[in-house]
Amino acid sequence: MQTPRDWLTPEALLMLQTIGQQGSFAAAARTLNLVPSAMTYRVRQIEDALDVLLFDRSARQAVPTAAGHELLREASRLLDDMDAVANRVRRVATGWEAVFTVAVDGIVSRSVVMDLCASFLALGAPTRLRLRYETLSGTLGALTSGQADLALGVVLEPGLKTDLRHAVLGEITFVYAVAPHHPLAQEAEPLTDANLQQHRAVAVADSVSRGAGLTIGLQGGQDVFTVPDMPSKLEAQLRGLGGGFLPESLARPYINSGQLVAKQVHAPRTNTCHTAWRDTPQTPAGQALRWWLAQLERPATREALLRPVHIV
Repeated sequence: MQTPRDWLTPEALLMLQTIGQQGSFAAAARTLNLVPSAMTYRVRQIEDALDVLLFDRSARQAVPTAAGHELLREASRLLDDMDAVANRVRRVATGWEAVFTVAVDGIVSRSVVMDLCASFLALGAPTRLRLRYETLSGTLGALTSGQADLALGVVLEPGLKTDLRHAVLGEITFVYAVAPHHPLAQEAEPLTDANLQQHRAVAVADSVSRGAGLTIGLQGGQDVFTVPDMPSKLEAQLRGLGGGFLPESLARPYINSGQLVAKQVHAPRTNTCHTAWRDTPQTPAGQALRWWLAQLERPATREALLRPVHIV
């Protein structure tokens, strides 16, 4: 007797994932070079085996149902896990990782990371390089879930896994800043938590896929405008859409030009950012990881990574 395991094969998960990404059976069939009727039949077989409806077919598009969304989330995780297993097997055989993924927090300079990528690719190593941009606990989460091999700009959380190693990347001093026309620009200093709570905060969204994530520098009950990354946060604060903490090196040019006003607060903020990676007898460091760690031993490289480029 067949079980759901017989139907939820890697090929089936990839097919369902492609349908979700393309938005229709026809587009997914073209992408996978399949006949649309055959794809429709396969999906119906999976739905019958699970006794659920995965896609709403009432419109021309294939819209995942609630059950479909859950399966697609798990499909993505399972396929990533399979890639991670293949990567570990290849690493044991050659010493070079088949794929090496770097998770980069939004606080880290992307241009400097790209310089490092260019140097790595120039080695001609047999490793495919991947970057993924994360924020807050999502950066560490990418590493702990096996979706990244190295994480840059990690905010360490309580209960850090023992199979992770880490090193200090550097200190980041934050400054609370608002636009000159923002009401807080004229408030007496230092600003209290009560002052801040009365005004909208601009916050970068935590990219972690599960759990509550981190919230830094926010007051309980405060109105929050959430943006996807640090450049968007800076842009929002320049427009007076809210206030918030910005890396001092990022905000300084705008403070000096009068586009932002720095305000003293009751509780100043400084963060220690880390680099984190896995290196255990079960997952020993490969050649690619060793190369990246060697670059990060240079003080000039670490300093440059935490020196963001301001928006022109």
